[in-house]
Amino acid sequence: MDCTKFIEEQVRNLRQRVGDGLAINALSGGVDSSVVTALGHRALGRQLKTIFVENGLMREGEAGRVIETFAALGIPVERVDARKEFLGALAGVTDPERKRCAITETFYKAVFGRVMRQSGANFLLHGTILTDIEETVAGIKRQHNILSQLGIDPERVYGYQVLEPLETLRKDDVRELAGALGLPETIAQRIPFPGPALATRIVGEVTEERLATVRQATAIVEEELASTGAFQYLAVLLNDRATGIRDNRREYGQIIVVRCIESTDARTALVTEIEWPALHRLAERITRIPGVNRCLYDLTPKPPATIEYV
Repeated sequence: MDCTKFIEEQVRNLRQRVGDGLAINALSGGVDSSVVTALGHRALGRQLKTIFVENGLMREGEAGRVIETFAALGIPVERVDARKEFLGALAGVTDPERKRCAITETFYKAVFGRVMRQSGANFLLHGTILTDIEETVAGIKRQHNILSQLGIDPERVYGYQVLEPLETLRKDDVRELAGALGLPETIAQRIPFPGPALATRIVGEVTEERLATVRQATAIVEEELASTGAFQYLAVLLNDRATGIRDNRREYGQIIVVRCIESTDARTALVTEIEWPALHRLAERITRIPGVNRCLYDLTPKPPATIEYV
């Protein structure tokens, strides 16, 4: 991939599309949205307003880390608190497709609809990549950032246009582009994290209590498996429960699944063969989380499984 040529083309395209207007950029801290942020900042300067949506579904301390990282790069980021809106939209929802639709509607209509009206912006930059489009169009799973590719006209439905400068790229291309744009390795090589965040790692209803559980498990998994160099590793909270023993008493506890995979572009994936001592430490630490008494390791490649559970 010729990164210099791609950057020049996208900078030119963004300037042409936005003109004298104002654009909003949605930054989550993942490599896709980070690359769009750097690209948009280079193209539009003060015509681009970057925001981090605090949706209540992120990892511990995520918002602060992302804002600090980009402040060090000279890119100001505004935090928008939308926790009540997202958790309210997800209350009582258990079906995976309905979950993703609820997140899409809250993100684009409720949150960004308000941000756009208040700022007077007409364009939203988003880090959609080719794999997102392919999986959604093929019906494998609905990615929350896919609109026009499903026949949804965001300007008609939400009142603004969505610009997707990375829609022809895959994850490995985006990582290469991150380096060319001068983003630090901590961003360029960061493991993928889904737009709907921890909602994709809770099977069943998303509640504050269940989020707290999977958030703790996520921190443990990311700490223990960082040295593997794997493409992605994550923790999932199942909806089922299992009997167990805690403090010499019977417990009907929650089940955490650990997933760790090797891939280049997320289209296919193989399971990482983790040494027993590492799996043993994971199980020990995760079953110390209050209410969790089972820890499983997922051995399923993609296909037939997807990487995420929801």
